[in-house]
Amino acid sequence: MSLPPLVAPVAALSENERARTARHASLAGLGELGQRRLRAAHIAVIGAGGLGSPVLLALAAAGVGTLTVIDDDVVEASNLQRQVIHALADVGEAKVDSAARRIAGLSPETEVRSLGTRLDHANAQDLLADADLVIDGSDTFDTREAVAAACEELAIPLVWGTVQEFAAQVTVFWGAPPEGIAPVRLGDLYPPGSAGFVPTCADVGVLGALCLQVGGVMAIEAIKLVAGIGEPLLGRVLVIDGLRARQREVPLRPAGLPASAPSASSSATTPARPSPTPEISATELAGALTAGTAPTMIDVREQHELANGTIPGAHHLPLGAVLADPAAFAQSIGGPVVVICQAGGRATRAARSLTSVGVEAIVLTGGLDAWTSTHRTGRLARADA
Repeated sequence: MSLPPLVAPVAALSENERARTARHASLAGLGELGQRRLRAAHIAVIGAGGLGSPVLLALAAAGVGTLTVIDDDVVEASNLQRQVIHALADVGEAKVDSAARRIAGLSPETEVRSLGTRLDHANAQDLLADADLVIDGSDTFDTREAVAAACEELAIPLVWGTVQEFAAQVTVFWGAPPEGIAPVRLGDLYPPGSAGFVPTCADVGVLGALCLQVGGVMAIEAIKLVAGIGEPLLGRVLVIDGLRARQREVPLRPAGLPASAPSASSSATTPARPSPTPEISATELAGALTAGTAPTMIDVREQHELANGTIPGAHHLPLGAVLADPAAFAQSIGGPVVVICQAGGRATRAARSLTSVGVEAIVLTGGLDAWTSTHRTGRLARADA
């Protein structure tokens, strides 16, 4: 079901913009009126990285009138595998400046507001107050929570997406949708405190091409909402498995809504989430090691990562080996095991796999990064092969 358009259209397009966006004018449902709505729209994009890059390019190409870009980072060489709005010559430059220059070359009539600052709970409402719609492509869950809270207070829709390794999710949150539509919020998908540790791209990797696919979907959702066409992903989560070329849709019911009540899409239950994985802090593990009561420890990083050392007494078992046959490892363990990686993400995956075959698996919170930070005396050793 289409929703009412978010913005009133501008009176007319310039001749240059009409020519540049001519293929939109031929689209049934969008047409010239929808293009004028896009020209009137102000969309804020959080992050000019893996998701923000294709989102910004797509929205600029689509003729969105005003784009606010919020990012406090600079371009690094490792970004270029997926952050396609930047180029090699931009390394070291602020991402908002690099993005603004690329947008200007693609859509000269789009106004770009570059905000080279980190969005947080204190400034989110001020930064987003003038936007008709927000797209979140940020890389930390704290930022995502701040964005979602601000959008709810401002009563504006939020297009939300996330990519990790070969998997992705896209949906739309809106705390104050049109009458007759149930509100759906970030807390309906991830209740407060349920997200746990969210690994970074550096920790677990991300398929660059998948960022382009997901960013394209997010831009489409924004265009549909602005123009009032199609069926937005409000009350639905699009789940993408890039490795197996599969896509599926999961209905998302607002929290507290009875199972028999209609949600934004249909009456359905919220998708099941895995139980939280037990964790142990670096300080607690150090105390157990000193007391001689530490359980078996396994380091699931790759072989080349061991050059920088590991926690004394840890055994090396790469993540791939754990995931391939957790039962084989389980047979050799008589008690609990602490799983270690660089920052915690891979350890969580390994722990869940081991738990599924009956092993009491515990994750070292923050991984080797947290251990090294806590023990700056360098208590590291070479891992057992």
